[in-house]
Amino acid sequence: MPPWGWWPLAFVGIAIIDIIIADQAPRRRFALTTLAGLAWFLPSTLWMFDLTPPGYPIACLYFASLFGVAAVVAPGGSGRRIALPATFALAELIRWSAPFGGIPLAHLAMSQVNAPLAFTARLFGTLLLVALVVIVGVGLSALIQREWRGVVVATFVVAAAVVGAAIAPIGKTVETIDVAVVQGGGQQRTRASVEGAQLVFDRHVAATRTIDRDVDLIVWPENVVNPQPGSSAGGNPSTLYEDEARPMLELLAAEYDAVLLPGWFTIRENGGRDNFTESIEPDGTVSDRYDKVRIVPFGEFVPLRGLLEQFSDDLPTADVVAGEGPAVLETSLGDIGISISWEIFFDRRGRDGIINGGRVLVNPTNGASYWLTILQTQQVASSQLRAIENGRWVLQAAPTGFSAIVSPSGRIVERTGISEAKVIYGTIGLREGNTLATRWGYYPMLALSLLAIAAARVRSRSDEDELV
Repeated sequence: MPPWGWWPLAFVGIAIIDIIIADQAPRRRFALTTLAGLAWFLPSTLWMFDLTPPGYPIACLYFASLFGVAAVVAPGGSGRRIALPATFALAELIRWSAPFGGIPLAHLAMSQVNAPLAFTARLFGTLLLVALVVIVGVGLSALIQREWRGVVVATFVVAAAVVGAAIAPIGKTVETIDVAVVQGGGQQRTRASVEGAQLVFDRHVAATRTIDRDVDLIVWPENVVNPQPGSSAGGNPSTLYEDEARPMLELLAAEYDAVLLPGWFTIRENGGRDNFTESIEPDGTVSDRYDKVRIVPFGEFVPLRGLLEQFSDDLPTADVVAGEGPAVLETSLGDIGISISWEIFFDRRGRDGIINGGRVLVNPTNGASYWLTILQTQQVASSQLRAIENGRWVLQAAPTGFSAIVSPSGRIVERTGISEAKVIYGTIGLREGNTLATRWGYYPMLALSLLAIAAARVRSRSDEDELV
């Protein structure tokens, strides 16, 4: 799992699971696989402890038990190698969807973003990559045990996926633009405050003013424009107000003759919060606005608030109001797909932006408040997956890191360090045409997984009949 590890070890881990659950009773298969899942999730989601101490062990146990159930659904005999890739893929799909809208963190596909199989995600999406990790793992298990039929079948399936991905449509570049991704810098693990809002805004203004070349698009991070309601007239001079922020943003767009995408976080009159990104044209007009649709559980809204407030005093005082519109910004450069922060972990949010005409995908994010860099590293991996799935450039902008420019092949072209103030530049392609993963989403893998489970059950019954 990012930020640690070496991608072939994912196959080794699956091979070990396959070997230890072979021919075991369902209860033991569940226990052994759940234990392996805890070893997988406890370190790779450790950052969650800082967000919700009671939620962290509950989430890890939930994640791990899903794979325990997956091991039970797969038969214990020879049919398990047919079923395990399918049941593990379905386990991932479930946890990407529920509870609270899904938590797609530390999943098997992330282990392969810089590996040879990563490009297959353009075929049937991230779930295909999950299944291929398990297929290679059970194939390795078969090789260790010298069960040659399993080795041949696994090799054939992986080869078919590789060939299919190689010939599948990937879209095309229709024009190029020059972009600047702005990171203002500052200390990690800082919480939003009235006093800090002005400082964060000023850092991003200062970083933007270091742009030393012509650019067409400037991307700012999520919610670094965090003004207080009211007017600066007679207000606190150390507080950022909207009537100060907006003229400065319009001035920057005009100075650089570029489309500027700033991330806002504002307070409604009724106490609710808005998290949105807007597009400001060089003439100062706002051409579009996108409100974040997929908001963060325990970070932007609090499930079971009454219960959790008994354990933590550091919960958001009010929920963010989720948006409803398509994940795209209309600009003079064309339509720009957008996934704000948490949304980049969800393949369906990236697809929404591209299906609605996005020719590039931007990910304004804010990881400054999170502990360690586990989540931020996995977010870069998710940006790589969204780039491959959709055949688009991805621009990730964070106030304190990591910011990145990712090519449609998933390659990181530029990336910042933690806490540094920096602008990264790139010449990127605006692309049209959809991959199969964009067109069809997870539905082909859902169908294939159900067929594989049915085939494994038939195989298992056949084996039982032969023994009788």
